[in-house]
Amino acid sequence: MATLHLMVGLPGSGKTTLARKLEVEHSALRLTVDEWHVRLFGMDVHDDSDDAEFAEHNARHATVEALLWETAARVLTLGVDVILDFGFWSRSERDEFRAKASDLGAGFRIHYGDASQEVLLERIRARNAELPPGTFHIPENRFVEWMRLFEPPSPDEFTP
Repeated sequence: MATLHLMVGLPGSGKTTLARKLEVEHSALRLTVDEWHVRLFGMDVHDDSDDAEFAEHNARHATVEALLWETAARVLTLGVDVILDFGFWSRSERDEFRAKASDLGAGFRIHYGDASQEVLLERIRARNAELPPGTFHIPENRFVEWMRLFEPPSPDEFTP
């Protein structure tokens, strides 16, 4: 049975690094939304981006996620594991994808990139300084807001 792997965590938590390892271990299709977004739309957020620019970025991001899910659903039905490297910041979003996997007859697993706020900020600063391919510049003030929005997974979310 194919398994849907969700990479859960904030930027800088190590999700993509772990997703790359899991991709090899499970012979899985890894779909990292930021890599696709950057290739399609470029670097569309900056420190001075206003709310309208962030709204456009978020709408684009949601569109890419929807297209990647369509691909993931097809691949899961073919019996191949899929790794969705989206972040999945809320319990409701994780529950939605657990149900989608179940509807397809696929297994489900959460991989949580847990790191302290200090470590996350340190990593984001380093990442912003070098911007590896397929990553976004993350304005620090927005990142601090995002940390407050993130809902860490509870222990019951890790059981199938």
